Amino acid sequence: MITIRDGSKGGAPMSKGFDFLVRRLRLRHLDLLVALAETGTMRAAAARLHLSQPAISKMLREAEGALGARLFERSRQGVQPSAAGIAAVHRARVALNELAHAGSEVEAIRGGRSAVLRVGTFSVTAAVPAAVVRLRQRMPGAAVHLHEGRVGELVQRLLEGDLDCVFGALTPELLSSSLLRSLQSQLLLPDALCVLAAEGHPLCRRRGLGWPQLRTAAWVAPPKGTLVRQAFMSAFLDQGEEPPEPVIETMSSVTIGTLLRLDPALVGAVRHEHARDEVARGGLRRLALKPAVPLPPLGLYTRRGDAAATPVLQEFVRALQAAGARAASLNAP
Repeated sequence: MITIRDGSKGGAPMSKGFDFLVRRLRLRHLDLLVALAETGTMRAAAARLHLSQPAISKMLREAEGALGARLFERSRQGVQPSAAGIAAVHRARVALNELAHAGSEVEAIRGGRSAVLRVGTFSVTAAVPAAVVRLRQRMPGAAVHLHEGRVGELVQRLLEGDLDCVFGALTPELLSSSLLRSLQSQLLLPDALCVLAAEGHPLCRRRGLGWPQLRTAAWVAPPKGTLVRQAFMSAFLDQGEEPPEPVIETMSSVTIGTLLRLDPALVGAVRHEHARDEVARGGLRRLALKPAVPLPPLGLYTRRGDAAATPVLQEFVRALQAAGARAASLNAP
C-alpha cells in the first residue's frame, strides 16, 4: 500500500494501491526517474528525453504526487534522489528493463525462437558451456545470451531486471551487503583452488606435493582482492609459510593459460572451473597438491520474489546440475 495526502493542508493520509498507481503513473514517469538519477540535473534529463524543463518539472510533480513522497531533492547543483527516490528509481529501472526485454523476447519468438535466457557468468567456466549445449539439445529453439563479468556487477544487473540469472560464487562483499536479501540461490557445484603447470614442468612428475614446496615457484595469479588470490595466500599461511609474491598478476584467464604454455617454468593459481577448461585444451596439467583448499561453492542466483521460474530457466538449472555431476568425477587431479 502507498500512503498519499489529499493535497489539502494538514490533510489526512489516504491509502491507495496498485490500481491508483496504474491510473496516475505512465512509462514516461518511470523513464524520467531513471534519467534524473543518471544525469543529476533537470536540464540533462530534459535533453535526454527531448522535453522542455517545464515539462520535466511537471512530470516529476506528477510522479511524486502519485507515490506520495518527495523523490528528488533540488538544489543549484542539480537533483539527488531521496531515500524514497532511490527505491522508486530502482523499481522504475527494473520495470523498464523487463519491458525492453519483453519486446526483444517477443521479437525472437516471432523469428522462430521458443525462448530467450539471459545468463550472467564469470569469464572462465566449463560448466556453463556444457549446460548451454545440454539446454540446446533439450530445447533446440532456445536462444541463450551470455553476459560475462564480475559477479558483483552481474548481480546488480540481475536485480535491475537486465539478466534472468547469474552463475558464480558470492564474494565476501556481497555476502555482507543488503543485496543478499533480494537474491535466491541454489548451490550447484563445489569449487577449489587449483595449480596448473605446463606438461613438461618438473613438478608434474612429483607426488605428495605440499604448499611449502611451491614457496619459491614462479607464480602467475589473479590480483589481491579476488577469491582465488585470497585462497592462494591462505594455502601458504595455513602451513605456516609466508605467501609468495606472484611474478605475474593478471585477471585475464586467457592470459594465464597462454603464459603457462609459453613459459614452462611458471605455475598458475586458478579456480577448479578454470583448471578443467585449460586441461581440456591440452598442454597443461593440474598439480597434485595437498591439502585441498576450498573456494566458495558455485551457484545460480535469481531475484527473490520472482514468479515461478520459466521453463527455459528450469531446464538450464537441470543442465547445470548434470554438468556438476559430471565434474564431480573429475575433481581429483
